[in-house]
Amino acid sequence: MNQEAGFLWNVTGPVRDIRLVAIDLDGTLLRSDKNISKRCAAAIGEVKAQGVKVILATARPPRSVRQFTAALQLDTLQIHYNGALIHDPHRARHVFHQPMELTLAREIIRQARRLDPQVVVSIEILDKWYTDHFDPTLPTETSRAFMPDFVGPLEAILRTPITKLMLLAPPERLKLVLDLVKRKFGSQIAVAVSDQHLLQIMHPQVDKARALAWIATHYGVAKEHVMAIGDAPNDLSMLTWAGLGVAVDNAWPAVKEQVKEVVPSNDQDGVAVALERYVLKG
Repeated sequence: MNQEAGFLWNVTGPVRDIRLVAIDLDGTLLRSDKNISKRCAAAIGEVKAQGVKVILATARPPRSVRQFTAALQLDTLQIHYNGALIHDPHRARHVFHQPMELTLAREIIRQARRLDPQVVVSIEILDKWYTDHFDPTLPTETSRAFMPDFVGPLEAILRTPITKLMLLAPPERLKLVLDLVKRKFGSQIAVAVSDQHLLQIMHPQVDKARALAWIATHYGVAKEHVMAIGDAPNDLSMLTWAGLGVAVDNAWPAVKEQVKEVVPSNDQDGVAVALERYVLKG
């Protein structure tokens, strides 16, 4: 078997020499019931046994991912808040943090509230969650499993550098807020939409690709040996940065249009199929 430019060649064609895999959680590794299938867990265990690094790359905070890193026995660095935070679960410490500029965050909140006084404002700082109003009809992945650390006026909280600002409203109203935020602040922020009722705002240099590149450098893995798997627009940066980007079949159409490889959906063990096809067959 010969090796060239990040590929291994055998009689059936190229098999990519993948040494690091980044996997989105919601809509990708997790099924619709928010569990990991036995087949996906087994495939992750097999690639780990081959020495491949497995990274979870998610918009979630560390506490909302801990059950999955424990179940999969992952001790590698993990990507949170779409790349604003890199966490080391093995040592229980944060190794990278890119907070928002506070004056900008306050102004975004002011203008969003002026447009829609009922918009729900939530703030996440490292592994803590603060909100001015808790509305169970507007869930986030964190709110499905945890209660806020604080509910009430956020003025005092907005004196501490924040990791992520979230604005929540029904889809038809949130679209107006999104249009406002993009028009007035587009070049000063990074915006991620993973649910139709949830707008996530972070430092302009935050995305999953930058965080994944940081981790790949940390582990000494070149990008051509990196595979990323995802489903949503907030995954697209890492899917196009990685040597191999893979979308699950339930991915947003705009995501599937920009990647070459598509595997079955999250409910059909798509992550396991990707690992079996592009990593374990090598």
